[in-house]
Amino acid sequence: MTARGRPFGENNPGNPAGRPKGARNKTALAIEAILDGEAEALTRRAIELALDGDGPALRLCMDRLAPVRRDRHVQFDLPAIDTTADLPKATHALLQAIAVGELTPSEAADIGKAVDAHVRAIEVTDIHERLARLEEGSPR
Repeated sequence: MTARGRPFGENNPGNPAGRPKGARNKTALAIEAILDGEAEALTRRAIELALDGDGPALRLCMDRLAPVRRDRHVQFDLPAIDTTADLPKATHALLQAIAVGELTPSEAADIGKAVDAHVRAIEVTDIHERLARLEEGSPR
């Protein structure tokens, strides 16, 4: 007998392969069948409506032509951060880049998160090394 909320036993995992990659659900297949051969006519009509000033049609066309940019590749000279003492140089560089318009505040915040993760990794590594030296009994 299986536990409540666990319909499959240990040796019966249900469907271990899961849904195949690229498998489409029935609704998507039905819509695709209905629109088969009509995509060009529908696109042409949406463009005509947009050109005639229909707001929603215009928005639809613009969203397809120029979608909202999510992220962009940022080239930015960030000083090397080898120790936590290097952190002020990096944060100063980020603030300067914002001040001159090289980075947006949100881009700098994203870079700051990566810098923070890197600094935490340095700190953890440093603590690990100090602990190893203490356990060996060799002072530095």
